[in-house]
Amino acid sequence: MLPTTAALDDERADRTPPPQVVDPAGAALLPRLAGPPLPRRLVSEAPGWVREVDVVVVGSGVAGLTAALECRERMGPDSRVMVVTKDVVAAGSTRWAQGGIASVQAEGDSVAEHVTDTLVAGAGLCEPAAVDVLVREGPAEVATLVERGTLFDLDAAGALALTREGGHHRNRIAHAGGDATGAEIERALVASVKSDPGVEIVEQALVLDLLPARTEDGAPAVAGVTLHVLGEGTRQGVGAVRARAVVLATGGIGQIYAVTTNPPVSTGDGLAAALRAGARLRDVEFIQFHPTVLFLGTGARGQLPLVSEAVRGEGGLLVNSAGERFMVGQHELAELAPRDVVAKGIMKEMAREGTDHVYVDGRMLGEETWRVRFPTILHSCRRAGIDPVSDLIPVAPAAHYFCGGVETDLDGATNLAGLYACGEVASSGVHGANRLASNSLLEGLVFAARIAGSLARDLPPLRTPLDDDRPAWLVDPAVVPALQRTMSRDCGGLRNANGLDRAAGGLDRLSRRRTDEAGLAAWEATNLLCVAVAVLSSARQREESRGAHWRDDFGERRDSWQRHLVVQAEDDQLVHRLTPVGAETVRDQTVGDETLGEEMSTMNGSAR
Repeated sequence: MLPTTAALDDERADRTPPPQVVDPAGAALLPRLAGPPLPRRLVSEAPGWVREVDVVVVGSGVAGLTAALECRERMGPDSRVMVVTKDVVAAGSTRWAQGGIASVQAEGDSVAEHVTDTLVAGAGLCEPAAVDVLVREGPAEVATLVERGTLFDLDAAGALALTREGGHHRNRIAHAGGDATGAEIERALVASVKSDPGVEIVEQALVLDLLPARTEDGAPAVAGVTLHVLGEGTRQGVGAVRARAVVLATGGIGQIYAVTTNPPVSTGDGLAAALRAGARLRDVEFIQFHPTVLFLGTGARGQLPLVSEAVRGEGGLLVNSAGERFMVGQHELAELAPRDVVAKGIMKEMAREGTDHVYVDGRMLGEETWRVRFPTILHSCRRAGIDPVSDLIPVAPAAHYFCGGVETDLDGATNLAGLYACGEVASSGVHGANRLASNSLLEGLVFAARIAGSLARDLPPLRTPLDDDRPAWLVDPAVVPALQRTMSRDCGGLRNANGLDRAAGGLDRLSRRRTDEAGLAAWEATNLLCVAVAVLSSARQREESRGAHWRDDFGERRDSWQRHLVVQAEDDQLVHRLTPVGAETVRDQTVGDETLGEEMSTMNGSAR
């Protein structure tokens, strides 16, 4: 189910250390690698209508809906907030979240312990200040969810029923409907948004690009978005929404892979638009592969059901084809190790056995636990002809969660004035190189609320869009299956230089297959290309294994690479910088390499 690099190379690549020459902001520029060209905007007709609001939120998952609600509450009754969503308002990734939401609630748990678990999982690339914000402010945001109508599962005493998942040393995961936590949170938030007449919801609308602008001192900014409304309504076709602030909450990028747990709408539209506009993306090479996705055969493609690690939290075990546990001895937490450790352990066991899956043994849980605690998983398994009460569950890793994203500060602000990001599309610094289980819903809540607080204190002015003469083109939608196969085979859970270089050549060829026919299929295909190129180029640059980035030619973590990798568009190519962990986000760092000297030319050996 999980295609990986076709042939593993025994020969190690040259271990050239990362550069030591830094600019005054502490960023080290890496030499450019030849790669596929990228458009700077999408081809579309000129906007046929214009709407003005204070805040436009792009995305309707937990982060987007929370941002809209918090903006309305904090900015006052006269605030104008619009939510733009690609499908219906409840169709994003949040509803697929099975595991739950982590926060410090139980007696004996502490902020320090949750922080430590998060930092350990993040493999040295978490931003400590962001993690502290997440953990300290998280419990209050969970309480707000309850106030907004979320019905979490309770224990016999009426308190939150808490469980444990991979990487956590305490029971701190709240869940709803057993394994339907995301669906319950989404239900409550959708109801809250729809009951607020001050939130305008535009469904069936794909955001195409960000409207470029400048601040009074000439710094790059955004003035809103262009979008194409696909459904029925008075505003059809391409239009423009001018806004004082744009909040990206568009979720993940799983559709760049052939097999994923992400829904079909997860085509990286917000990330691609930000990249084309000049936003800084951070740590995009870190793609978390969920260790245990239901294995439905080698030909299975698209969105597949996951078998939550909460099953292992309740006592389920990982076993091979002989029924033997293989995670014991690989980590102190065995089956409950952080996800990157478990995913790697599974892939190693699959390679050792020459098989394409392993098994979750949950037979000891019993019928009642499966029925009450894991009804969604039970239904998915039985629909596939597997009864987890009596059968082993075949599983394999699949693309699941995007740990990087648009670089933000602690208030969700990016390097483009007026542009904010939260949730999976953002790199707040919480996840580092590998997300701790069930921190993602919490991150969406906490940083959406912080964005709203920042906008309530200092709402940007309504800026005038610049004439947009950025180069625009589209790829042929027919390239998507080949793009997904290329990324799965050569930039998936296991990577090396030969495979990554092969993938770069493949994406370059696909980028030359273009179309003049604008429309949803071509826009999504072009967004997938932009995102895939950014992920691939960063994976080629980072010559180590850390967290969710695993290279068999650089199999160890290297202290000299304990830095963030930032990627940004310049013309039709990408530039990369290494920035220190713990450094403040720099809003206006110049793109260019003229100031960093000739010493950089030897980084990563020769240009590939």
